[in-house]
Amino acid sequence: MLRTGAVLFLISAGALFGQSSGIDLKAMDTGVQACDNFYQYACGTWRKNNPVPGDKARWGRFNELADQNLAIERTILEKAAKGVSRTPAEQKIGDLYNSCMDEKGNDAKGVAPIEPILERIRAAATKEDLLKEVAALHGQSVRVLFGFGVRADAKNAAEQIASADQGGLTLPDREYYLKTDAKSVEIRKQFAEHVRKMFALLGKEGGGAPDAAVMEVETALAKASLDRVARRNPNNTYHRMPVADLANLTPQFDWNYYLGHVGIPKIASLNVGAPDFFKGMNELVGKTGLEELKAYFIWHVLETNAEYLTAAFREENFAFNQTTLRGVKEMSARWKQCAAQVNTSLGEALGQKYVEVAFSQSSKDRVLKMVGEIEHAMEQDVKAAEWMSAATKEQAVAKLKLVANKIGYPEKFRDYAAVTIQPGKYYANVQAARRFEQQRQFAKIGKPVDKGEWGMTPPTVNAYYSPAQNNINFPAGILQPPFYIAKADDAVNYGAIGVVIGHELTHGFDDQGRRFDGAGNLRDWWTENDGKAFEVKADCIAQEYGKFSPTDGVTLNGKLTLGENSADNGGLHLAYIAMMDSLGGKVLPKHDGFTPQQEFFLGFAQIWCENATDESRRVTAATDPHSPGEFRVNGVLQNSPEFRQAYSCKVGDRMVSTNPCRVW
Repeated sequence: MLRTGAVLFLISAGALFGQSSGIDLKAMDTGVQACDNFYQYACGTWRKNNPVPGDKARWGRFNELADQNLAIERTILEKAAKGVSRTPAEQKIGDLYNSCMDEKGNDAKGVAPIEPILERIRAAATKEDLLKEVAALHGQSVRVLFGFGVRADAKNAAEQIASADQGGLTLPDREYYLKTDAKSVEIRKQFAEHVRKMFALLGKEGGGAPDAAVMEVETALAKASLDRVARRNPNNTYHRMPVADLANLTPQFDWNYYLGHVGIPKIASLNVGAPDFFKGMNELVGKTGLEELKAYFIWHVLETNAEYLTAAFREENFAFNQTTLRGVKEMSARWKQCAAQVNTSLGEALGQKYVEVAFSQSSKDRVLKMVGEIEHAMEQDVKAAEWMSAATKEQAVAKLKLVANKIGYPEKFRDYAAVTIQPGKYYANVQAARRFEQQRQFAKIGKPVDKGEWGMTPPTVNAYYSPAQNNINFPAGILQPPFYIAKADDAVNYGAIGVVIGHELTHGFDDQGRRFDGAGNLRDWWTENDGKAFEVKADCIAQEYGKFSPTDGVTLNGKLTLGENSADNGGLHLAYIAMMDSLGGKVLPKHDGFTPQQEFFLGFAQIWCENATDESRRVTAATDPHSPGEFRVNGVLQNSPEFRQAYSCKVGDRMVSTNPCRVW
């Protein structure tokens, strides 16, 4: 049942798009031909009228919706913060929000919140003493040297195991430390200056060159790290081994001490994501001096906690990480920062309230129906694939039938009773939430995977596929306009949220997902010839997108973005099949001047309208497996014969590829 708040939100969202079909006519640039540049045709006026705000690196339809969701969350949080007849969950989210909003009170504390951590690091008399601090630091979310967590055993997805993996870097990617072009060199200089400024704000670290120490340690870690493309192959990050074998890789590091103090149950084995990384880490620890390692550890305490310290720390942290790296000109409003922090720390407590006011059962039912239709379309598509043998098709359909669909929110919301949130103690509150989450994760070790658990909070504007759980997940936050419009034509919704559904479903069969079976296990269920045929089709997409340039001097990494690009192409194809099946051969009249087929492609394109800073485009080209909006639209549509037919495009038009690519 919709509450009043939900009705008001949906009406305002409908008014935003204004057209009875659901197409945003005001976003379009009809001076451009659809067959020449469909992205500009669908989004040109929106892009002209929506420059990147000063507090953003990128501004698109995802960001618009995220800001609308934040406004709903703000109303919830401000009511909860008043302290009148609150439930336990409302007390926690309200007091956390209030403690974040108290900037003056937080500034008055200075660096006192992190001083006990710093004193332990300073007091270490030997490297052995210092390295014992890694367990405590990881317990406080300070990720020095490497990463440690819990994951499903890739070859036995029914069991969850501890996992040690590469980590310990500050810059967005290993390549930032290794590339020798002028831009990379300049960023490293700016990073060193940022480290110096942060240490100067701390004011207690005496002589030495902390920036040189940090750069030396992190560069060594970067050299030992696998690159992002290599990590796309799950076989490269799965190495289950006895703890003794990991200890042999890193004799300089006491794993028995670490595992005994980080807060996990006793284990005999674990996954080691990148064995060569740990060999490199061992060499680094052996040759680096105590004071240099201390500087690196202190740096990560500062970097991890800067936003919880004084305004000077927050501003310097923002200046480098947002302005220098991503081109963001100003901090977002404090209430936005605080609402986002509550979503991060107590997401399902806030999310439960969000769902009550912003998501209806009718929306959930309609999306579930669409999911079923698109799954049916994929089954048809697999069975019709001329390049696959009957044996592989049978395995693919079996996996498809095991995909679970999670829509809107968890069946059971998380219980935060163990988290103590106190008025006026922002840093302590964040740490309490972090400890709760870490303990919750560590408690999973040795237990079966909980396939009902969500990896995103309900207000999140995103969706995902989980290979280990073989399920697709759509939070309530994305099931809002323009992704899903309750009053829109079906064709528009098939083009928008329908393509997102098809996208996530296709991830189960992309270059990563295809390596897992229906039970979530890393297993090769393809015949040798079918595997080779897949690689040929996938390489076509990698080569195609590798030629796209998001900004001067930068091209996309076609292999890094392969999975997302494959899913975009497959998702569009599947959603189109589902839409056409729903029409059942009927020819509907035009609406707002468009046929249903044309509406479908406009609904698809308009969810990707966006602008971004050049700095942000450079970061995402190096780190993001997703292509920018322009290429998520034009790159897909130039491969689509259905698009060509809907808009009567001809060979020679820019939107018609001479070598169309598609896997699914």
